[in-house]
Amino acid sequence: MVYLTPGCPYCMMARRLLGARGIPFESYDVSGNSAARAWLRTATNQTTVPQIFIKGRSVGGFDELSQLDSSGELQTWLTR
Repeated sequence: MVYLTPGCPYCMMARRLLGARGIPFESYDVSGNSAARAWLRTATNQTTVPQIFIKGRSVGGFDELSQLDSSGELQTWLTR
């Protein structure tokens, strides 16, 4: 699950990376949704988007997703 806002460059890069790896994902637009943003702050301790979850676990944002991909750990997260 990718929580995002339209036009966010990091959100677009996260979706592009997941798509390039053939990883199916859902996205949820949190712009203008104060309840969703509050939940993200509570769940991740972050206020920025994207916020990415794999199998219910918070990955973080694009930088963390990219690091997982570069290290090969992304596939491990997907198979847990």
